[in-house]
Amino acid sequence: MVALALDIGETRIGIAVSSRDGKMAMPVKVLPAAEVTGMAKTFRYLVEDYEPDILVSGRPLTMAGEPGPQAVRVAAVAQKIADELDLPLEFEDERLSSQEAKRILREQGLNEKQMRGKIDMIAASLFLQTWLDRKNEEVSHA
Repeated sequence: MVALALDIGETRIGIAVSSRDGKMAMPVKVLPAAEVTGMAKTFRYLVEDYEPDILVSGRPLTMAGEPGPQAVRVAAVAQKIADELDLPLEFEDERLSSQEAKRILREQGLNEKQMRGKIDMIAASLFLQTWLDRKNEEVSHA
């Protein structure tokens, strides 16, 4: 099963994908939000390349675990994309994924400007990995 993860922002959408065996998340790229929501060729080709079975979207929650102000907007955008792609949709808590992505990129020696285009896809791969780990754990305990 291949999962496609989207870190949905107003300007950019970070994209990550799982390995075919559903064990590992890998960052893919960042596209302008309009290209993803508008099903532009760049996004459609990416979907055709990876042939995902499910869409996983980050869900912006507050530190208290409540849906944040962006949660409704993100959920609506994610549902529209899932409907367009005819894929089931699941959500994963993305609370600390962007901060963790920045930390990882800083450790690699990147400055803020160099990080800008990478944070969203790294964040998507981080919350996708959390989702994959939970799914794999559920299977092993079943």
